[in-house]
Amino acid sequence: MAGFGRRPKRPAREAPEHDGPADPAADPESVARTICLNLLSVRARTRAELAKELARRDVEDDVAATVLDRLVEVHLLDDAAFAEQWVDSRHRHRGLGRRALSQELRTKGVESEVASAALDELGDDAERSKAAELVRKRLPSLDRVEPPVAARRLVGMLARKGYGAGLAYEVVKTEMAARGAELEDEVDGLEGDDEVAAGRR
Repeated sequence: MAGFGRRPKRPAREAPEHDGPADPAADPESVARTICLNLLSVRARTRAELAKELARRDVEDDVAATVLDRLVEVHLLDDAAFAEQWVDSRHRHRGLGRRALSQELRTKGVESEVASAALDELGDDAERSKAAELVRKRLPSLDRVEPPVAARRLVGMLARKGYGAGLAYEVVKTEMAARGAELEDEVDGLEGDDEVAAGRR
């Protein structure tokens, strides 16, 4: 017998009705909050970054402000902590100096006072030490290059990473001297050199 042992199909049940609206767009704050939490689950963000993304998704300014304020209250959004972590990570892993870090924080929308406080945590000794480390790593590849040319390339490398010209040249001169390469006086003032300004390697 066809169909023996099979239960007759029951008519499909209709989806239960919800008390609230089914469309999440009807709750703008919930939508905005979800957008922010999804972004924060990937990596830390600044308030400006989240605000920009909410604006891109047509979230009203007042709604965005309410959600962002709440995230700050519950410590899920903290520009000061973000800046400190950013400076520490980018300095240690990418070897960036204060100038480059300041520019990056500005791009992220971190206020100048907050950025300055984070950069102050990066002491002069730490910046000098990292610059020297970068130069020492590069020096072996320049052993056959004339000292003035090598110095220009090294200072240019440090300049691109955000180190001031004075610090860069001082570190380069010291590290080259340690390898027996003395620089002549005419090499001073490399910050104005065309090669450095052009960012050549």
